[in-house]
Formats: sequence, structure tokens, C-alpha cells
Amino acid sequence: MKIVIFGLSISSAWGNGHATLWRGLCRALVKRGHFPVFFERDVPYYAQHRDLTEIAGGELMLYPAWEAAIETAEDYLEDADVAMVTSFCPDGIAATQLILEAGAPLRVFYDLDTPVTLAAVEAGKPLTYIGERGLRDFDLVFSYTGGAALSRLQTLLGAPAAAPIYGSADPEVHHPASLNPAYAADLSYLGTYAADRQQMLERLFIEPARRMPERAFLIGGAQYPQGFPWRENIRYIPHVAPDEHPSFYSSAKLNLSVTRGVMAAMGYCPSGRLFEAAACEAPVLTDYWEGLEQFFEPGKEILVAASTEEAMEHLSRPAEELKKIGAAARRRVLDQHTAEKRALEMEAAIEAAMERTLAQAFNRQTAGGK
Repeated sequence: MKIVIFGLSISSAWGNGHATLWRGLCRALVKRGHFPVFFERDVPYYAQHRDLTEIAGGELMLYPAWEAAIETAEDYLEDADVAMVTSFCPDGIAATQLILEAGAPLRVFYDLDTPVTLAAVEAGKPLTYIGERGLRDFDLVFSYTGGAALSRLQTLLGAPAAAPIYGSADPEVHHPASLNPAYAADLSYLGTYAADRQQMLERLFIEPARRMPERAFLIGGAQYPQGFPWRENIRYIPHVAPDEHPSFYSSAKLNLSVTRGVMAAMGYCPSGRLFEAAACEAPVLTDYWEGLEQFFEPGKEILVAASTEEAMEHLSRPAEELKKIGAAARRRVLDQHTAEKRALEMEAAIEAAMERTLAQAFNRQTAGGK
């Protein structure tokens, strides 16, 4: 299939969780014989931190403004099998209109930020990537979040069908690495700053650092404010390039994953970082959210904490015990949570949606003939 995607960014992972997911998916789709084309608006903050310039076996189309992209996009859509728009695409509404006019065989929306989207809709706030008609003009909607979010996409936004495509890890990129002294720590956290993660981050990371001054803590990620409660035993790296992620994960005794508040409240929302760290055989500590057990077995493949005391208890576990948890998590990821697995799930859902739309068209034609 030729799959034309209008998204946020695949070329830069700076403050952007979409990039690594799309890189793994595109690599897997190409291996499956598909041809992905990714349209991305060329904005300064991603251009300054660009760490991918081409999609092997596909195409990366950078454009300065939507008006400059329309003609090229129309050409690519002319023989596309699937046309897709993603959440936080800066030209999402215009791209949706374009694919409707182009008449692509299958029109898909992929919401990689479903809880954020639903919260905005419920609050009556406008979205830059979904127009007034919601999702009713698409044939299929993918969601990074499963569970109740799927039915809410249908009831609130009119999605005709919704299926989960969760995060994943690319084993070609995410794998065990040797210890790098630059990333050595007792507890590490990799993630862009978000206000609705801060309370849990303080509980599971900042407060343990305060109470355990002899331990080393490390944060890697962009957009941390000046007023962040740093401590002497917390080091900070403003940006960790994607090719350094395996070293970052593999150099810590324990890695922390903190879920954004709106996502944790909805559940079934595994961060891509969970799968990436686990694929690197790194033991992971996470806050709890509904559905976690569907992805990793707590206590055996992942550690869970709700309080500072629990986080400190896990941090005090013997290194060998943590290594066993990391090894079990890697086995789980390789078996169920790779980019290839997600590509297969995406492919199956697309094929089912195509069959459904063909059947609907046939029924309409038959009814009209009568």
C-alpha cells in the first residue's frame, strides 16, 4: 500500500514523542512492502534539532507552509491507498479537507494524544487538527490509547470505527547497550517537561532525591522551566538524541516512567518510553494506570509505585533483582510490543476497514439500483 501521512514530526524527536514511534512504524511498514510518505511542516524548533532527513524505502516531505504543500500532496494522494492525518498535525484540518477532496480509498485518523483530544472536546475547546465535523468523515480512527477512549472517540467525535495502535519499540534501535558514564545514575527519567506530570514526578523522583542525597539522579528532556525544583544530586541533560536512548536507559540502575495526568486518568495509555526502555533490558518503575497489566506484569516485568516510600523501596532493591526484571521486560517487548507487531495490527485494521467500506459502497449501489 501507498500510505500518505500528514503528521506532526518524524524528522525531530526534540520534545516530540511522535517521532520515534513513526520511525519504527515506517521501517516496519517498508519491510512489509508498503510505501509511507510523511508530510511535515518545516518549523524552526524541529529544524534546529533534526535527527532524521529521509525515510528509507519511503519519503519525507518537508514543507514551509501549507500553501506550498498542496500541489505536491495532491500528486501523492492521486494514487494513494491510504491517506492519514494525525493529532497535532499543524495543518490537520486543511489536510483532512484535502484527502476528502482527493477521494483516497481509505481515510484514516491516528490520534496519538487521545486523552488530550477528548479533554479538549469535552471542555468545548477548539482543536487545530480536528474540524467542526469531528472524525465522522474518516473511515477508520487509530488511537494511541485503548480502553474506554475508543468508544468515546465514536460518541464524542463520530469516529465510525476505532482501534488501538499502541506505542512500541524498534529492536533495531532499542537494545541493550554498554554503560555510559555520562548517563550513569541510580534513577533516571527521560521525558519532556509537562505540568500534568509534575506532581507524580515530584513524588517518585524529586522527593526520593531529597531523601537519598547519596544517590545519583538524572533527568533528560526538553522544556524544563527555571523554577524546577532541582537538587544537588540531580543532573540534567536538555536533550538526549534518539540514538543515545539505549545508552541512557542501560546506564541507570532503574528508569522512571511518569504518565501525563489526563492519560493516566483514562488508562490503557502506555508511553512509548516504557517499551523503548524495556527493549533495552532496562528495569522500569512506573506510576499505575488502568490496563497496565495488559502490557507488562507488575512485579515481574515492571515495578509500580504510587508513593515516595514505594519508589525508594524499589530503588533499594538489589541490582541483580532489577536486572532480572529488565530481562523479563525485554522478552515481553520482543514478543508483543515491537514496531513490526504494531505494523501488522495497523495493516490488519486497514484491510478490514477497506473491506467494510467496499461492502458499504456495494450495499448503497444495490439499494440505489432497486
